[in-house]
Amino acid sequence: MPSPFTILHSLFTNPEFLAVFHWIFVTSPIWLTFILAVTGWNMWLTYRRTQFILSQNYVVLEIKIPKDVFKSPIAMEFLFNALYQTFGEDHLKIKLDRWPIKIANDYYWKGSVRPWFSFEICAIDGKLHFYIWCRTGSRSVIEAQLYSQYPGIEIYEVPDYTLPVEYDPEKIGMWASELVLTKADAFPIKTYVDYGMDRDPKEEYKIDPILPLTEFLGSLPAGHQVWIQIVITAHKATDYDKATGKMVDLKWAKGAEEEIQKILDKAKPPKPKEGEQAATAPRSLTEGEKDTISALERSVGKRGFDTGIRAIYFAPKDIFNVGNVGGIMGGMSHFNSGMNGFKGGDPLMDVDRRKRQSLYAYKNRGYFWNEFRSKNVFVLNTEELATIYHFPGGITETPGLDHISSRKSQAPSNLPI
Repeated sequence: MPSPFTILHSLFTNPEFLAVFHWIFVTSPIWLTFILAVTGWNMWLTYRRTQFILSQNYVVLEIKIPKDVFKSPIAMEFLFNALYQTFGEDHLKIKLDRWPIKIANDYYWKGSVRPWFSFEICAIDGKLHFYIWCRTGSRSVIEAQLYSQYPGIEIYEVPDYTLPVEYDPEKIGMWASELVLTKADAFPIKTYVDYGMDRDPKEEYKIDPILPLTEFLGSLPAGHQVWIQIVITAHKATDYDKATGKMVDLKWAKGAEEEIQKILDKAKPPKPKEGEQAATAPRSLTEGEKDTISALERSVGKRGFDTGIRAIYFAPKDIFNVGNVGGIMGGMSHFNSGMNGFKGGDPLMDVDRRKRQSLYAYKNRGYFWNEFRSKNVFVLNTEELATIYHFPGGITETPGLDHISSRKSQAPSNLPI
């Protein structure tokens, strides 16, 4: 086997190699300047975005619910519709002929990003909690929407429950994962509409898909903690169509159109063989194909959100039970349909560094930008989000869920003064 010195000597005495090396050296001012410019620009964006995010004030809200909440998840859908906010990334548009030039003033120079929110369901020492994390400026919108749809609830600003927690592999067992969809984003999961909850059935007949998850979380004894985080921000079209000069949504809306077209193409008659007469009409769609088309159209007919779901389970090592991971994923499986559903992404059972990173990302509610940017972002619409995050009502007997003992009501207007 030739030595490294022999290999290098043969390379630098080869005329062809020397010619290529000379060409690279001569052109280095061009390509090196380009590489440095791109790298510097990305570093600038990251820096400005970090400065903007750190300059914002954030709040953690805990929602306490009364026993007699009989609202359909459609009430929660009102909140998600109100949080579809695309401001904060303004672009100055200059149109030359049919090709628009966009200068993202706020996004590039100020580092501004559109608002994002974190909806969290947590089991902490035998108690079940519902939290919402947001910018302080969004608090009034959230409270107004919740109070209007759930008059008996109470909303409190609370300290961030994540801050005191640190991962020590010598003392704590931990599992963490980012959930992903089993199919393309355009295919819907099983929602409260599919369970008939849009018609407000009587409590004894109600089938609420969130209950298996909340019942499991509420049954965990003290010492075990499960945090489930649903991070969302308004979905925007980000793909540029050269043919029309407009922005298009290839990932979600356009993706649904393509999936529908695939179904219709399957129904077209096959190409005739030589000498055969071509069929004149496509075959009739099957009931399953019709249902799929209807579900796709309904899915993209509502507002969509870029979504990331992160789950963390930890407990002292002597009581850590990996079987509880099955309880978490089993609870999420009730949102799965024949079209789409959730599955665990890359589990972090044995890599301490990545577990710390996941915990750090959870604490920062990061998913979309800078070092927290995840490859596991997908799109859910308001109906799907309201299905996986809403408040269980009187039907639940979850022991760890502290209900408000009675609903608040206003005093009669005719009381004597």
